[in-house]
Amino acid sequence: MKLANPELSVWVSMGDGDSMAIGGNHLIHAVRRNQDLNVTIFNNEIYGLTKGQYSPTTKFGQVTKTSPFGTIDYPFNPGELVMGAQGTFFARTLDCVPQLTTECMTHAAQHDGCSVVEVLQNCVIFNDKTHAAITDRAVRDDRTIVLEHGKPMLFGKNKEKGLRFNGRLLEVVTLGQDGITIDDIMVHHEDTEDTGIHMMLAHMGGDLPVALGVIRNVKKVSYTQLYEEQMEEQMQSGKYKCMDDLLNSGDTWEV
Repeated sequence: MKLANPELSVWVSMGDGDSMAIGGNHLIHAVRRNQDLNVTIFNNEIYGLTKGQYSPTTKFGQVTKTSPFGTIDYPFNPGELVMGAQGTFFARTLDCVPQLTTECMTHAAQHDGCSVVEVLQNCVIFNDKTHAAITDRAVRDDRTIVLEHGKPMLFGKNKEKGLRFNGRLLEVVTLGQDGITIDDIMVHHEDTEDTGIHMMLAHMGGDLPVALGVIRNVKKVSYTQLYEEQMEEQMQSGKYKCMDDLLNSGDTWEV
């Protein structure tokens, strides 16, 4: 659709099941090719529409309709998958924070190439409160960090905590403790070419806050643009200018 009409703004809505499993191959190569698509992955860590089977993002050990003794699958992280497929844009948001979701979607729409936005979404029927550990208001400020390009990675109710490198690992520090100042806090650069730090941010969880907002946003010529340029070049220099030229070439017969 996008190649046939490059002026269209094409949005692809997917769940964690169809994006990571059934349609995984399509997603990987759309990202790798940098197709100019806006992909939204609604991740509720379960197959909701097909009634509660575990999905590639379901937590290890979780009991579901198809894992009555607990799933023994190691779950996918959509952000890491995007980075591994040479993705140029990845953002993450929460379904219960409309303003952040709007900001992520706006940046995705402005991105020239394949943008992927993961929406951590609740499924009240088959996987209720699956993201409660980070979405509940009582804990959200301490267990999530909203990244902003060019700004220090601060979080907490009063922005008193931050991230810094300790050797090769990320760690949480508190401003004012042990001589920690704002200068010790890492600054987020969404446009760095190196996927290493973006991969680490996408992976965070557990003792580290879950990263939200735009994690990666780098410039790279999209497949759509390259395709258009190639077709235009062939239109100018190629032997065939249109379908009639092709059909009337070579040996022909009149019936």
